[in-house]
Amino acid sequence: MMIKKNKSIFLHFGLIVLASLLFAASFPNPVFIRGIPFFAWFAYIPILIVISKYNLPVCAGWGAIYGFITYCLFNYWLGNFHPLAGTIVYTIYLLYMAVVFLLLKLAALLFPNRSYLVQWIIWLAYEYLRTKGFLGYPYGITGYSQWQMIPLIQIASITGVWGVSALVTFPSFWIGEALKQEEILPRTNTNQHERKKRFFNYLRKEKVSAVVWAAAFAAVLVFGFVSGKDFSSYPTAQIALIQHNSDPWEAARAPASWQVAAAYRKDMETLIRLSDEALDSAPKPQLVVWPETAFIPRIYWHTTYRDDQVSWAIVRDLLEYLSAQDVPFLIGNDDARMDRSINPDASEKHRVDYNAAMLFENGINTATYRKLHLVPFTEHFPYKKQFPWIYNALEKADTHFWEKGSEETVFEGPGFTFSAPICFEDTFGYLSRNFVRRGADVLVNLTNDAWAKSLPSQYQHLSMAVFRAVENFRPMVRSTVSGQTCAIDPTGRITAEAPPFAETWLNVTIPLVKKDTIYTRYGDYLGIFFVLAAVTLLLSCAVWCTIRKLRNRGQTQ
Repeated sequence: MMIKKNKSIFLHFGLIVLASLLFAASFPNPVFIRGIPFFAWFAYIPILIVISKYNLPVCAGWGAIYGFITYCLFNYWLGNFHPLAGTIVYTIYLLYMAVVFLLLKLAALLFPNRSYLVQWIIWLAYEYLRTKGFLGYPYGITGYSQWQMIPLIQIASITGVWGVSALVTFPSFWIGEALKQEEILPRTNTNQHERKKRFFNYLRKEKVSAVVWAAAFAAVLVFGFVSGKDFSSYPTAQIALIQHNSDPWEAARAPASWQVAAAYRKDMETLIRLSDEALDSAPKPQLVVWPETAFIPRIYWHTTYRDDQVSWAIVRDLLEYLSAQDVPFLIGNDDARMDRSINPDASEKHRVDYNAAMLFENGINTATYRKLHLVPFTEHFPYKKQFPWIYNALEKADTHFWEKGSEETVFEGPGFTFSAPICFEDTFGYLSRNFVRRGADVLVNLTNDAWAKSLPSQYQHLSMAVFRAVENFRPMVRSTVSGQTCAIDPTGRITAEAPPFAETWLNVTIPLVKKDTIYTRYGDYLGIFFVLAAVTLLLSCAVWCTIRKLRNRGQTQ
């Protein structure tokens, strides 16, 4: 009996590992650099089989194992980001999936008929909720695995990524329920006929939901093909995207201050050389974009206070170069200011830092965007008073905290308007939507993923950026430190892409489209619907079951 039980545990552990592998492989990964999107359509079948075999507490345990293994495989590169990043994310998803598995099992108990539909809704509600709040982290939303399937993802202009997730996850839950029906009875010769009977009865009983899904899938594909546009007749913008392939974090770690300054100057010279090459190309760019924090010395700070003559000399040389240019430059930089109301510490000169994108015209900073959605723990931790031990641990790990910006800036470009979500920000739909609603014609993303030293990491980031273009039917360009620097048209097609891990530039032509989508108007309404539906279903059924139990108890008395 014990041997049989152990075999069962090993089998189910194998299913959990299989589910983790399918999930990780459906996104960009070291083996399949762009991912295999087909795997996502069946990635959750193994976990549903496991959940059907155990009680609530054990299911939570399996969920913890699944969450940990999955994110170790999927986000393996986080350790290069920050010493604590991997530990924090893997632990968070261990806890998240423990709760999700418990809720999936609870749905199976409360809804013995068609529990798979409730489980499907719970999963979609989880995907939406995990992007909200301080811990919001969109990496791993199922829909993003389909970023290369251009006709399929056009539905995001109506539903956001949530509609794609709903379509892709449904087969896992429908097939998982079918396999569960077939597995209810033990595998014996006497039960063989009954097991097959249950399985085919399920197929007949649930054919309506399968037909509805198939019709929705067909409609989405038709919509996707019809939505394909030829942008040749649209007005265009010409933008130069610079990729200097030098991680500024590494430069800051040089052992001596003169070496740090030398590295900063070398990076500036590389950026200028690449910019000059791009400006000499045809057609001439209307805007030049440098990546996130590409230029490290704080331009405003050193220009205003000049407390570090070496850094000021580098800033001065940059401003002299920019003043001689007849096109604007958008530059990623640390926008440091004195602000006693935020930083009362005189020993730090009351300095407050913002991760910023600065627009320079003829050497003058005419507009600035300060990053609004900071990376939790590694860029921002607002709970110093509540969790001082975490804050201290982050500080000891050389964490650089930024202050949040306050304005969704729309820049006035030469003939077009644009906004500049910085790095992590293009993984959230709401922010790009807000930029477009405020009047942005183009989304210009500034990114530094060089710290990860991982091509799959850079493609995982790109896979989410693609959806921002589709959701709002606006072009997006990305200027990155090491990749993936590219141009994305309003339908999500990558029209130009620089080779990764190379000093290079792109001079891209993008269409200027002024057309609001349903997603731009109404945002994440579908994600909110899934949350409300999941909560309503679980609570109403729990209340009904409690009332029914109390009635039965009263009748027996």
